[in-house]
Amino acid sequence: MVKEFIAEHEAVTDLAEAAVRRLVAGEVDTAQAMVAPMAEQLRSHWKGEEDGLFAVMKVDAEYTDYIAALEREHRELDAFLAALDLHDPRRRAEFVAAMDELRHHIAKEEDGLFPASLTALDGDEWNATMAAWRDAHPG
Repeated sequence: MVKEFIAEHEAVTDLAEAAVRRLVAGEVDTAQAMVAPMAEQLRSHWKGEEDGLFAVMKVDAEYTDYIAALEREHRELDAFLAALDLHDPRRRAEFVAAMDELRHHIAKEEDGLFPASLTALDGDEWNATMAAWRDAHPG
């Protein structure tokens, strides 16, 4: 399951990096067109994380605040991407910074929460995590 989450991280960061490259190259329309698919990928990924792994782990007080911060970051990035207009020059720098923050966010998951989950969760909790991921990724 962790492998699936990491694969999704890689796919979305590849798309984010491509959008930043297009933006830097002056291809604003192309970069803007990449934002919606990236946001869609993130939403299904976040649903799988939040309804599965996060829901199971945040029951433990040791992880509650850490996960709440991650979920808050999900909401902030979602709202930012939903309102993003890269034709506004001020928003371009904000987008580049947001994609850098996304990499930091992913590191908090991959270097902190995911390794902890490998020792913290039992078989039933992993089953619940996998079921939530499947629900977030129909087909």
